[in-house]
Amino acid sequence: MKPIVRASLTLCSSVYIATSFFGVLLFGDKIMDDVLTNFDGDLGIPYSSLIDDIVRISYGVHLMLVFPIVFYSLRLNLDGLFFPYAIPISRDNKRFFSITIALMGFIFVGANFVPNIWDAFQFTGATAAVAVGFIFPAAIALR
Repeated sequence: MKPIVRASLTLCSSVYIATSFFGVLLFGDKIMDDVLTNFDGDLGIPYSSLIDDIVRISYGVHLMLVFPIVFYSLRLNLDGLFFPYAIPISRDNKRFFSITIALMGFIFVGANFVPNIWDAFQFTGATAAVAVGFIFPAAIALR
């Protein structure tokens, strides 16, 4: 497990460092907090609209590839939370589909009624900060 964690941390760190490095090279002093917002307008370089489209398409592909992985763990954890003594969810199709439909409905409603994605990011960031800073250490200490 240690080599896997080391490799994934190295890969993620190198991607983040490369993104920040090339973001600074491309945008200079005009770089914004979110690098993706820099790709909304003319970059002032040849093929600017093509680069904008490539970044947008790659971000969309990234979301499509990451969503099933995140959704799988969310469904599995919610099943364990609500049905701790039931048979595994992989053997109960009715429970599998009911949890999947409920989660997809909740995500669809949230996606349609949240006016700005930054509201959702701020909520999850604030919630995660409190959980990491106060709840998880207390839970570990109590355990």
